[in-house]
This record gives sequence, structure tokens and C-alpha cells, in this order.
Amino acid sequence: MEEQHTPTTTTTTSPLLLLRRRCRIKNSLTSEISGAVGDLGTFIPIVLTLTLVSNLDLSTTLIFTSLYNIATGLLFGLPMPVQPMKSIAAVAVSESPHLTQSQIATAGLTTAATLLFLGSTGLMSFFYRFIPLPVVRGVQLSQGLSFAFSAIKYIRYNQDFVTSTKTSATTPRPWLGLDGLLLAISAVLFLVLTTGSGDYNVDNNDSEDESDNVPLNRSRLRLHKRLRILSAIPAALIVFLLGLFLCFIRDPTIFNDLKFGPSKFKVLKFTWEDWKIGFFRAAIPQIPLSVLNSVIAVCKLSGDLFPDREELSVTRVSISVGVMNFVGCWFGAMPVCHGAGGLAGQYRFGARSGLAVVFLGAGKMVIGLVFGNSFVRILSEFPIGILGVLLLFAGIELAMASRDMNTKEESFVMLVCAAVSLTGSSAALGFGCGILLFLLLKLRKMEFCGSGSGSGVLSKWKSRSSADDNDALIP
Repeated sequence: MEEQHTPTTTTTTSPLLLLRRRCRIKNSLTSEISGAVGDLGTFIPIVLTLTLVSNLDLSTTLIFTSLYNIATGLLFGLPMPVQPMKSIAAVAVSESPHLTQSQIATAGLTTAATLLFLGSTGLMSFFYRFIPLPVVRGVQLSQGLSFAFSAIKYIRYNQDFVTSTKTSATTPRPWLGLDGLLLAISAVLFLVLTTGSGDYNVDNNDSEDESDNVPLNRSRLRLHKRLRILSAIPAALIVFLLGLFLCFIRDPTIFNDLKFGPSKFKVLKFTWEDWKIGFFRAAIPQIPLSVLNSVIAVCKLSGDLFPDREELSVTRVSISVGVMNFVGCWFGAMPVCHGAGGLAGQYRFGARSGLAVVFLGAGKMVIGLVFGNSFVRILSEFPIGILGVLLLFAGIELAMASRDMNTKEESFVMLVCAAVSLTGSSAALGFGCGILLFLLLKLRKMEFCGSGSGSGVLSKWKSRSSADDNDALIP
């Protein structure tokens, strides 16, 4: 009888125990830390470009994004990424005249207000329930391939983020050197050797192999042990730390340019012209991308990557994006969102809990408080080829989420959606084409049947299953 009362002792949960539950580690600590840097392939180039071109306050951005990382890691319990709003960043640095700091902030605020409205009213959940899975997969595939294409450019060609409008290729990267092609290829081979294809779970069959004495199972056990050792290596972290080390080797004068301490916080002042330019030039192209990739795609991907956990709520994710920007944009922090590519990248390199992004947030906080805006001097010397390697693995991981299309029809919709998104440079355009194509294919399966008496005819639409379609095609 006493055993029946023992569970009541667990009802009192300390804050520390609650924190451990929210950030429960399902991988090794080194894997979580390694996964924390899996999203830096997109974060660093965009932040560096905005800092050099649009005078973004790097210190403020690092401090606020560190707070976002820590908060979202504890809130969602997953390696939820905090990424720059890419369309706003692209408009800010590629169009003339360049957007000012205030105009970038107003673009982020108006985008955040839209997502906050959609999330709080339940409209985001309504859209999410009726969006076909092949269309979501098409958006994910296009974003993943887009990342991979950019990564290959980073690896093969030298990049000038300041003068180049879309970080397009300039001159071929030399084979040798501290940012040479040989270094990038070596990083790729190292990551493949240590992380494989990213789908190996060393705990799957260990108990079965250990229980048998068959020589074949013993060889499998040795294989599992070797793969466990390789997977325990924080590969992405090692590659990133190598890049930081090479920054100082490439230009030792960095030490003389470092200034310690963060910049002072200041509240930006906005004019009506700032709101108008920020909304029409930058927020309008960003809003569809944020809805599709930062909310819908990331929620679907969370269910794919973590099937044992409840899928992220589009309402919570949408509100999270809105709140983050309403906190930081007023002070000049870079507009941010969550993204499927960041989640895929962090998962690819070992992140399995919110603890990974908590570590990342702590690192950003230290850098922002210690080095402040002078840290841009270090980032400007970071080997772009290594960033390309990290971005390549993140893009491929995101694109592979679309491998669950089981029918030719689903694959057709997904590939058309992805192709239009890539060639049209617009996820919204690909999304619209995917929805239209999906509806047309469903309409093609409808049979118009008439029945009635006298002069009246009662018409109705009758849906036919795919199995019926196959039967009808057989002569």
C-alpha cells in the first residue's frame, strides 16, 4: 500500500529539475555543443554583410540573439534556431540605396507584427491544417537546395560580401592557402568521416548484438563501437574553432584592432519614411518567407526529426518570432526568425535538445559583452570556404526531409513547387504554384455524377480514391 503513495512525492518539481526536463540531453554533451554551431554557415555571412554595408550594431545583435537562443531553447526544448530574416537582409544590401539601420528595424517590426497577428488569432493554425504536405516539402526542398547551391559557391569561389549584391562568385578559390579549396574539401571529408550521412543511431541495435555470441553480431558490435567513437567527436565545433584560429593566422594585426566592451544600447528613432520604405521594400517579400519557412516548414520538420515528441505548434512559433523582434528591433538588433534550415543544420551535427542553443546563446553573450563591435574584425577574416562547408551540410539535411513522398503525384507537386521557388527566387511563388497544381490534380480525380427525377437534375461531386483511379486505368 505504501508503494501506491510514493508517486505523490514527484509532484513537487524544483526549477532546476524543470530546466533539466526542458533541456534533457538525448545525445552526448559534446554532440550538443557541436550541433550548436551547425547554423553559423548562414548566420555569420548575413550578419557580417549587414554590419559592413548597413552599419548593423553587431554588439547589440549578438546580445539580443543570445537572449533569443536561451529563451527559445528553454521554451521549446528543441534546438530551435534563431536566424536572420534573409529577404530583409538581401534587400538591405543588394538594392540601391541601401536600407538604413532604422529601415531594417521597421521591416523587422512590421513582419513581426504580421506573424504575431496570425499566431494570436489562430489564422496560422488554420492555414497549417489545410496546406498539403507535398507543398510544404517543396518549400523545404527549395530552401535546402538554395543553401547547398550557395555553399558550393562559397567553397569554389572567393566571395566579397560588401560589393557583391548576392554574394555571387567572383574569382576561383585557389587550391592552397588558409582559405583554399583544399582546406574546404578536407573539412568536408572530416565531417563525412565523423558524422556519416547523419542518420546513424549508435544505440539502435547494441543490446541485440551484445546478447548474441554469433561472430557476425560481434563484428557489428565492433562497428557500432567505432561509429560511437566517431559520432562522439564534436566535428562541427572542431571545424568552426579551426576557422577562428585561422582568422588570427591570416591577419595577426587583428589583435591590435580588438576593443573590449559592448556598445551602448540606444533606442532607434523612426520616421514615417522609414516605416514606409521598410514595409514596402523589405517586409512584403519577407512575410511570405517567414510564414512558410520560419513557421510552417520548421514545425513540420520538428515532427520529422523528433517523432517521439509533440510537433511544434505554429501558434507558439509564430508568436515567438513576433515577440523576439518586438524586443530587439527597437534597439537596432538584426531582425530574426526561426528557420527550417537552421534546425536541420543543428540536428545534422548532433543537437537534440534545447541545451544546444542555450550553449550557443551563452557563447554569443560572451562575445557581445567582451569584444562588442570589434568582433566584426575577426569575422571578416573567417575562412568563407569553411562557412560553405557548414552551410552545405545544413542545406542537404533540410532537402532530405522531402524524401517521404510515397507517390508519383506527391513527388510531382513537390518538385514543381521546388523548381518554381528556385528559378523564381520566391518561396511564395513556388508555394502558390504548388497549391494550384495540387488542387488541379485533385479536381482531375473528381467525377461529376447526375441523378434526379422529372426535369430536375441533382448534381454532386464525388471524390475517387487513388486506388479507384488505378483500377479505372486497367482495360
